[in-house]
Amino acid sequence: MRMTQENVPRKYWVPFYTLRNSDLKTAKAWAIKESLRRLWRYKRASTARSYWQSWYFWATHCRLDPVIKVAKMLKRRLALVLNYFTHRVTNALSEGINSRVEAIKNSARGFRNPERFKTMNSGIKR
Repeated sequence: MRMTQENVPRKYWVPFYTLRNSDLKTAKAWAIKESLRRLWRYKRASTARSYWQSWYFWATHCRLDPVIKVAKMLKRRLALVLNYFTHRVTNALSEGINSRVEAIKNSARGFRNPERFKTMNSGIKR
């Protein structure tokens, strides 16, 4: 799995890294979010769980209510998250398809019947 990097234009590097390294609450929340990305680098569920536990402690002790809320929500679904390390399957493809369907549905507003909707979508690049 390839980790994504921040796509920051060179001219914004200095302000971006200054903010990122600041003591602002947003910088702290961003750092916690970014550190969770490291979870996907692990190969085994046991090591991923160990990393998760240290991340969870940090997230729940950061005194940022939205971060704490998300951390607790993830904990309730931890077994499902850790399934990835057994099966190495995600729902990324289905999410992409759902996004495309939603875009098509949004563009169909104003069509009076399903046939016109189908005609409009027959020309979409795949």
